[in-house]
Amino acid sequence: MAAGRLFALTGTYLMLVMVVLIARLPWLERTVGQDRLVRWHRTIGGWPIVLIAAHIVTVTLGYAALTKTGFLHQFWTFVVHYPDILAGLVAFGLLVMAGVSSYRLVRQKMKYETWWAVHLYVYLGLALAFAHQIKTGVMFLGHPVTRNFWIALWIGAAAATLTSRVIAPVITNLRLRLRVADVTEEAPGVYSLTVTGRNLNRLAVAGGQFFQWRFLTRGLWWHSHPYSLSALPRPPFMRVTVKGLGDQSQAVARLAPGTRVFVEGPYGTFTRHARTTDRVVMVAAGVGITPLRALLEDLPSQVDVTVLVRASSADEIVHRDEVASLVALRRGTFHELVGSRDEVPLDTRSLQTLAPAITTSDLYVCGPSGFTDQVVRAATALGVPHEQIHYEAFTF
Repeated sequence: MAAGRLFALTGTYLMLVMVVLIARLPWLERTVGQDRLVRWHRTIGGWPIVLIAAHIVTVTLGYAALTKTGFLHQFWTFVVHYPDILAGLVAFGLLVMAGVSSYRLVRQKMKYETWWAVHLYVYLGLALAFAHQIKTGVMFLGHPVTRNFWIALWIGAAAATLTSRVIAPVITNLRLRLRVADVTEEAPGVYSLTVTGRNLNRLAVAGGQFFQWRFLTRGLWWHSHPYSLSALPRPPFMRVTVKGLGDQSQAVARLAPGTRVFVEGPYGTFTRHARTTDRVVMVAAGVGITPLRALLEDLPSQVDVTVLVRASSADEIVHRDEVASLVALRRGTFHELVGSRDEVPLDTRSLQTLAPAITTSDLYVCGPSGFTDQVVRAATALGVPHEQIHYEAFTF
């Protein structure tokens, strides 16, 4: 019984930590970065499920031994006669559902929209589970200070999440009043969305950052996706470039001018503020060039720049002319690597050849996860210090 209570307290506390990690608290996002917070969230992920399952089993075994009944009989007694236990079991089922959907093999077969909707039920589960903790938890019964501290802890987490995920974005968007101005095809299946709004000059946004975008039209209003800005805001306009991979990103091409847009952010540490040297090497593939294109605008003028862009064909290089022009203005170096991975590899030899000063430069990498991992491994093998390698992953 004592072990069961310890399992419950530890598992529930870890759930609290997981909620805070993905609450999009501005100071935490700016300090750590969303991709790292998500990795920490995933690292903790399975433990609350295991610990709470162990709590259910051990507490039931303990009470069954105390009352000299069987496991199933004692379990049924909990459900029927103990306050809020049934709600707690429903909460555990919702937690298991979210946990299963987060396993890599399952996640790869799910649409982002489905995965996102499943995870919303975790908040319902946390609310359903809370009452039985306070009413039946031995560590709280007869201990008002402990009980009040636990209640305050969860209320604080709920208030912080509600403020950062709902209240602050609503206030920001009432001020911005964003609407779709234009949709332009940049490359096959890649579209730039220009939005117009008010007070964009008040957005504290840096090149390389992203927003969570929600388009207030049928089928799209209820979920958001992370897209990086492909240029610094030029009031009253702001631009994002999207590749049609999922339902929402494909629907961007069909958005009508005037469609209302709701954003959360900006987020991310993939900015000039992460830079540690006066040399920068940027390596991009596909639509990954978009945050680097915005970052190019935002770098201090004295920074020496080398840009490497990878694509299967020349017409797939997004914002090609814009990137080339920005690099030329800085008198930097621009390389286009066109062809298959076998024909034009990005390994240690090619990185050393195309960017000779890479070991004394800051490296910014953006592209598909496999591409990013390959470039980071090659840079590490060349001796680029870890603190000089910058990338962010937006996988769910």
